[in-house]
Amino acid sequence: QVQLADSGGGLVQAGDSLRLSCSASGPTFSVTMRWMGWFRQAPGKEREIVAVINTLGTTTSYADFAKGRFTISRDNARNTLYLQMNTLKPDDTAVYYCAGKSGRLPYPPRDTRDYDYWGQGTQVTVSS
Repeated sequence: QVQLADSGGGLVQAGDSLRLSCSASGPTFSVTMRWMGWFRQAPGKEREIVAVINTLGTTTSYADFAKGRFTISRDNARNTLYLQMNTLKPDDTAVYYCAGKSGRLPYPPRDTRDYDYWGQGTQVTVSS
């Protein structure tokens, strides 16, 4: 059984950086998590895509708000997914979730319904 554990959130000021991590336990990471993504959910809002990455890290996809500020990456040897967030803004305040998809897709999955596994979430709060 695959389990994902998010970490790295916290309280920061606008303009600061944070790196989120997502550690996976279970079967071979690079095989079972063909796609991995970060989502976020702010109070009163739906969960939305932040970024997606494929098995080898050769394909990524970002939400418009994340382009140029956030970078998704993965280390298959360490069974870990990362999200580097720079120049954070108060609007980035949300609970951030990592997610994994085991099946093959020819395109980056950006819908919550595409994913099979979820982390518990980590809170990111950006003060102005």
